[in-house]
Amino acid sequence: MKTGSRREQPPYLLSKGEGLGRILQRFPEKDWEDSPFPQGIELFCQPSGWQLVPERQPASFFVAVLTDINSERHYCACFTFWEASFEERLDGATSEADEVDEGLAVVQSAQVFAPKSLVLVSRLDYTEVFRNCLGLIYTVHVDGLPVPLETVIGNLLTCIIPIAGGSQRTITLGAGDRQVIQTPIDDALPVSGSTVAQLFRQLGIVNVLYLFCAALTEHKILFLSSSYQRLTDACRGLLAIMFPLKYSFTYVPILPGKLLEVLSTPTPFIIGVNSFFRSETQELLDVIIADLDGGTVTIPECVHISLLPEPLLQQTQTVLSMVLDPELEVADHAFPPLSTQPSALKIQDKEIRGVFLWLFARLFQGYRWCLHIIRIHPEPVIRFHKAAFLGQRSLTEDDFLMKVLDGMAFAGFVSERGPPYRATDLFDDLVANHVERIRQEEACPHKVLNHVKELAELLFKNENPYPAVAMHKVQRPSENNQSGVNNPTPFPVLDDVAVQLFIDHAAAKLKTAPPVVKAELKGMVPSGPPLDTVDRNGIVMANSARRLEVVRNCITYIFENKMLEAKKLMPAVLRALKGRAARICLTQELNQHVLQNRAVLDDQQFDYIVRMMNCTLQDCSHIDEHGIAAALLPLVTAFCRKMGAGITQFAYSCVQEHMVWTTMQFWEAMFYSDVQSHIRALYLETEEGEQEISALELASEQSRLWPTLSKELQTERVQKEESTVFSQAIHYANRMSYLLLPLDTSKNRLLRSSGLGDVESVSNSYVTNSIAGSMAESYDTESGFEDAESSDVANSVVRFINRFVDKVCNESGVTNEHLKALHTMIPDIVQMHIETLDAVHRESKRLPPIQKPKLLRPTLLPGEELVMDGMRVHLIPDGREEATGLMGGPPLLPAEGAIFLTNYRLIFKGTPNDPLVGEQVVTRSFPIASLTKEKRISVTIPMDQFVQEGLQLRSCTFQLMKIAFDEEVASDLAEVFRKHMHKLRYPQHVQGTFAFTVGQCGKMVVEHKTKDKNQSLRTLSKNLVKSAKRTIGRQYVTKKKYSPPTWENRSSFQSELDEDEISVSEEVDQSSLTLSSTMRSSDRQTMSNVVERACCRDYQRLGLGTLSNSLTRSKNEPFRISTVNRMYTVCRSYPGLLIVPQSIPDTTIQRICRCYRQNRFPVVCWRNSRTKAVLLRSAGLHAKGVVGFFKSPNAPASGPSQADSTSLEQEKYLQAIISSMPSYSDSSGRNTLSGFTSTHMSTSGKWGSIRGSGRLSAYNPDVGTRLAGKESPQSNGGPGEALFLRQQKAYLYIIGDKAQLKGGKQDSFQQWEVVPIEVCDVRQVKNSFKKLMKACVPSSSTTDPNMSFLRCLEESEWMLHRVLQVSVLVVELLDTGSSVMVSLEDGWDVTTQVVSLVQLLSDPYYRTFDGFRLLVEKEWLSFGHRFSHRGAQTLGSQNSGFTPVFLQFLDCVHQIHLQFPMEFEFSQYYLKFLAYHYVSNRFRTFLLDSDYERIELGVLYEEKGERRSPQVCKSVWDYIDRLNKKTPVFYNYMFSPEDDEVLRPYTFNSNLKVWDFYMEETLSEGPSYDWELRGRQERVAEETPERPDSSGPKSQRHIVWPCYDSLSKVVPDAITKLLQDLQSLEAELGQTSEKWKDTWDKIKNAQRTETKLESKVRPPSFSSSLLMSSNLSHQRRSQGVYLQESGVGSSINLALDCEASATSTPAAGRPSTSTLYSQFQSTESENRSFEGILFKRGALLKPWKPRWFVLDKTKHQVRRRRAENERPTNKMQSFFDLKTTKRVYNFCAQDSMNAQLWMDSVQSCLSDA
Repeated sequence: MKTGSRREQPPYLLSKGEGLGRILQRFPEKDWEDSPFPQGIELFCQPSGWQLVPERQPASFFVAVLTDINSERHYCACFTFWEASFEERLDGATSEADEVDEGLAVVQSAQVFAPKSLVLVSRLDYTEVFRNCLGLIYTVHVDGLPVPLETVIGNLLTCIIPIAGGSQRTITLGAGDRQVIQTPIDDALPVSGSTVAQLFRQLGIVNVLYLFCAALTEHKILFLSSSYQRLTDACRGLLAIMFPLKYSFTYVPILPGKLLEVLSTPTPFIIGVNSFFRSETQELLDVIIADLDGGTVTIPECVHISLLPEPLLQQTQTVLSMVLDPELEVADHAFPPLSTQPSALKIQDKEIRGVFLWLFARLFQGYRWCLHIIRIHPEPVIRFHKAAFLGQRSLTEDDFLMKVLDGMAFAGFVSERGPPYRATDLFDDLVANHVERIRQEEACPHKVLNHVKELAELLFKNENPYPAVAMHKVQRPSENNQSGVNNPTPFPVLDDVAVQLFIDHAAAKLKTAPPVVKAELKGMVPSGPPLDTVDRNGIVMANSARRLEVVRNCITYIFENKMLEAKKLMPAVLRALKGRAARICLTQELNQHVLQNRAVLDDQQFDYIVRMMNCTLQDCSHIDEHGIAAALLPLVTAFCRKMGAGITQFAYSCVQEHMVWTTMQFWEAMFYSDVQSHIRALYLETEEGEQEISALELASEQSRLWPTLSKELQTERVQKEESTVFSQAIHYANRMSYLLLPLDTSKNRLLRSSGLGDVESVSNSYVTNSIAGSMAESYDTESGFEDAESSDVANSVVRFINRFVDKVCNESGVTNEHLKALHTMIPDIVQMHIETLDAVHRESKRLPPIQKPKLLRPTLLPGEELVMDGMRVHLIPDGREEATGLMGGPPLLPAEGAIFLTNYRLIFKGTPNDPLVGEQVVTRSFPIASLTKEKRISVTIPMDQFVQEGLQLRSCTFQLMKIAFDEEVASDLAEVFRKHMHKLRYPQHVQGTFAFTVGQCGKMVVEHKTKDKNQSLRTLSKNLVKSAKRTIGRQYVTKKKYSPPTWENRSSFQSELDEDEISVSEEVDQSSLTLSSTMRSSDRQTMSNVVERACCRDYQRLGLGTLSNSLTRSKNEPFRISTVNRMYTVCRSYPGLLIVPQSIPDTTIQRICRCYRQNRFPVVCWRNSRTKAVLLRSAGLHAKGVVGFFKSPNAPASGPSQADSTSLEQEKYLQAIISSMPSYSDSSGRNTLSGFTSTHMSTSGKWGSIRGSGRLSAYNPDVGTRLAGKESPQSNGGPGEALFLRQQKAYLYIIGDKAQLKGGKQDSFQQWEVVPIEVCDVRQVKNSFKKLMKACVPSSSTTDPNMSFLRCLEESEWMLHRVLQVSVLVVELLDTGSSVMVSLEDGWDVTTQVVSLVQLLSDPYYRTFDGFRLLVEKEWLSFGHRFSHRGAQTLGSQNSGFTPVFLQFLDCVHQIHLQFPMEFEFSQYYLKFLAYHYVSNRFRTFLLDSDYERIELGVLYEEKGERRSPQVCKSVWDYIDRLNKKTPVFYNYMFSPEDDEVLRPYTFNSNLKVWDFYMEETLSEGPSYDWELRGRQERVAEETPERPDSSGPKSQRHIVWPCYDSLSKVVPDAITKLLQDLQSLEAELGQTSEKWKDTWDKIKNAQRTETKLESKVRPPSFSSSLLMSSNLSHQRRSQGVYLQESGVGSSINLALDCEASATSTPAAGRPSTSTLYSQFQSTESENRSFEGILFKRGALLKPWKPRWFVLDKTKHQVRRRRAENERPTNKMQSFFDLKTTKRVYNFCAQDSMNAQLWMDSVQSCLSDA
């Protein structure tokens, strides 16, 4: 046979029988030598099964593809026609038509048709030629042409097809036919005809791209079509666009129905199946199904196809669309070009393929630079360095490219295209020579299209080298014979001898013919331009040159031994090493300091170099795509330090903690790259001169010379290469043992626990602590040690190295003898290295440890004790940027120090890592009781590069600690720490909290023996508890959410202790009695006085009844103090004494309370002194009570039920409250609401001092439908004028929960009205608080714009405005004379907030120290806000979570304080102090849930009891009192209230400010709320002696860092500063310094006197009151008038006359702004700018009267004061008028001079405004 020619294989005749085809004849009878006969071919001729049909079908043709065992493809061209088959002619073969009667057999209708196929099997793929040849055979048979069929078949089997290379040949089968066969120029390029274009037309661009990506990433693809030829074409098209990659999995374009189970194979495939079997493909779960007929591609849910990386995907789609649909681009043009038709199908096919060639050129550009040639002879062995390729392309994260490079197709690509000396094709040329062009044009689709068209021309020319030749002449059957109707004769049996003769004759001819040799054009494959290291996002690190400079300098300093300089640069270097450029720079710089593979350093140098190496390696991924670890590998074995006694420690023993060393891929790539350089060196010795030649070029040259070498030379070269690889394998076995064996070989701890192991679960990496520990992955994964635990370090390392050696030696052809030698060598290498390491380890223990910062001790409170001593930790920066130096200032964090756990706090104290601020102390602490969340984290400490376990601790005092335990802290110790922390955070019982345990440790037993001095009280509290317990059963019939804890099951010892505690605390020190315990001890016996607490004093102040007249009270008082709850039997969570209407007996109360949740029935808590309206509080009603309460009761016929009587009593109760109001009894028309008019508002209210009031706002529509009326646009959330449009004012408004009041109808005759509002429930508060904490104290910094501070703040929905709105509404109602009952939820959360705020806004008393304390004690403590439960203070309430209802209230007070800074006696700090200590558990004040629980524990009356340790305060109020005497920190210097002032704050979100309590931090000393610590710290600071400083004069200036220093301390306000200076001066002079408050009062009085004197001398000016008004420079002044009625006298506010005013006229309803001048307390004797007697004209018919008037220039008021010398005189001379916006006042002075003085003073006062 001629070389290069291929023989056709014979057709087989197949016939029908029993639904299965059989082979009738085959030619040749024996198989050809070079291709066996494919078995099972009959299945593929009729893929849908062999069947008889009643009608003749047209002849059909398709090509099936079979793949043999050697992966060779055989093309089966199958031509099928149908023959008539009569019953008699079935040769006894049975069929479905067997039943037919004999007699009818002759009749035509009994005919059936059976298929018969002519099949041509060939290894060549010429579809059209096959179609013509088989068609010709059929034509000869049908038309009866005068040519023997044997001749035609003989010719077909023996015709010679030309070899590839663009030749052509004309063939004839001897039946008058002629065909021209053209072979493609380049065999490597696939021939596609027009199949690709067809595929795109059938499925569309996106679908085909999905299939393309799926095929490349090894998914299963199934084509469906009803046409067999289309299936083959689609599969061929898909393969064509994958070029230059070749598909290497199952490929069956036409799958017979009998073989459908192949579809469930686990391997990828491309298969085509007839649509006939569609239903059987439905249950395939992981197969992508492309329906060619319907144009759809179905991707199952479980399949994820990785698509091309952007922007490639977009660009490819654009160009494809330009090829397939050129009209799209000009579709919108007004004048579209005349012809925009797409190219002809064949050309379009090549254009599409051009696009994919261009795509692959972009994907694989520069791939040849990442090839490692590891053997040249005898055959080149090439490996691809995937990591380097991905790293240089910056595509390490790209899923698609990763999968393609890992795939089989790419492995084939490397082995086929890797060799440097071979024939090249179009793709090689494209990748080598057109990369630059592609890169420049990629952004311009039109240029890309031109390039694609050039490629298409080349592809077309390859397939059709001679396009002009088309001289086909093949006969077809004549029209009437095409269906074979006229030729009933069956296809004859052929003479096989005749055919065989033809074959033998042709074979003989071939033997004599000269061989045809195809000239193979081998050459060196060009590599193309190297890859630019592109950062895909174009991110060039800012000022990278500067960073590289820092790295270089630092290394220079280290080697020049300038350690101090190096230390300063170190943090900057470690930051710089995050960048790739700096890491590469480091390796280059270190290389320069290595001499003869060794660089000996001293300890400090060694330490610094190791730290830099660790930092560099830390960011290397496991595949080391940037080659950093590869560059460091030689260095870690070079740098070392001498350790004495001939022992040297190398750097590798300190840098083992990195993933990269445990990755098999990394070691392989390193090994291959080293082998390549050695092989290159091997051949470079023989070549002189050219040093620049690359390894591939060299290999190409050697491959070219190979055939010319003698056998000996060839053998010698093969041996040399093999031994080079072998020596490298030994070298690497050593290297790997260096990096895998830990310094302490006894340890084999896995690093998996640290969380690193999970980073790469699949990616062949495992991590160990210096690796030896190794891996839990089994052998078949790509890397890692198998079941490490079962073996020691040495074994696991030996196993790992053995696997590596096996793999690389097999791939690079190392001989078996050498491989065995290696295997015996490796254990010895490892053992030897272990011995060396043991010595090093011993020595390293003797080294002095690296100096770590000394652990600083925290200062503790009296009574605070350490539970766990300091553990060395690192405080890691969180999401707050202030301390990290990112916002300017020094980086205070990260810091190194210790964490201390005491019985009160969690304290971190340490110093910053940054040496520039190393001398500062960083403290962060919070009370252990405020811990809200603790979670484990793993942290990488930037300095040491070790991954440590850590904790993230969050506190509700808005503090966050992220700590990482130092490596010296054992992990079990960290666990002990966590357990202790939990135990302290959630004690079993509230008595375990710090407030109870403080100062009592170890004294319990001693106290037990003390005699009770006050027996009666003790017995009393016991009886109280007992009687309350007895009633528990009665009270809680139905199951309620909340049942207070009962402690009946305590052990006897415990109960004795409890009782004792009660008894201990009752001894009252008479001298320490303050407001809260003003009872005489003789009164203590009476029940009423025992239960008397803050509440009673307040009730007396408000005139709501007193205890003294509770027994003999006059009946005309509307309210009384009821003792119905004195034993806490009616309501457990209410106080013992309650205010109820006079007319309601206690029995009624006991019945009513059942209607309310938790039995919290309505009680009066405040009364408006002016309107006498009352404020009531209660819980919401039980659901069943609502309907009966609000609907008129319709009693059933049988008689009134229990529920009805209760609801009647409820109505009676409400009616009694209404009757108590004077406005109700006074029936002179007061009950029509003549108007909560604007004047009314403007005369008695006060609006917040907020600038600018142009914003539209209105009341929240939820605030009550009938109340809200029409809203008028009023500034900043103040209520509009027409707030109440209702004609009839209700006497009582019930504020209830919207959700709860559904279904209740309002009765028009009732005098109360229900206002449904929406309140946020506890769950919302809880979630909102969590979000608020995350916004204010984020755990990690984020660049996501959706996570910015303001956005997070908004999303937290911290609902202050809603609470404030409701409160302001209630204030308005009370002020207009209606009573209000707040009846929300259980009456202890939102109700308490609203009720407290209402009282604070309405009553100035509550804005003083005493008043605020009283308010909190009354409304929050006595009325049972569940502090313990909401604060999750004990183990029992742990699950309920932390809900800061009280904090919300304090935040609201803070908002009001901001708007009315002069109305509060206490400062903002006071509020923060309470916010901190209400969760700190330092004091007992905010523990427990109700008075009942406090009495039971004996806490309620102990607060003033005899104290064991005087410095331990049990009540926060006492503490504040004490502190307030010492320092003005709680006092508000701007306090200057106006009498009976009602505040109405603006409530819109835009008017509310974030409380700085949530944001501020003082790292120098921790939170400033424990004052003893402050004093102690200062004392400690004074005691430490100053070191003598020789650096010259010290500056007096001090830098203040916002998050470090305490601003109030470092930069105090002016008044505090002056008071401090005064004290220090007095101390210097040896005088006893007086209390600050006395000093302050003195100064104020002195100033008034001074002002008085000054006003007599010259017109008043502001100078003298500068001190007082310094804080108010920002308040705006305004024209407004305010007439105030006061108990002392009346005052007129002065303002410019309205008519003359240049600014707009104030609206009548405008809120009063006179407050802006109220700068300090209006006691009688203050701010008298000018004063004297004037005669004032009275009302009509009243005489002139002399009165003493005072002009106050600060407040712009003329006030009348009663004075002793107001005596009438008869001299009346000088009159003058004072005109205000309200009225004209007539005055008369004693003489004209006096009158003039008065007028001048008033005038100057006005002009000053």
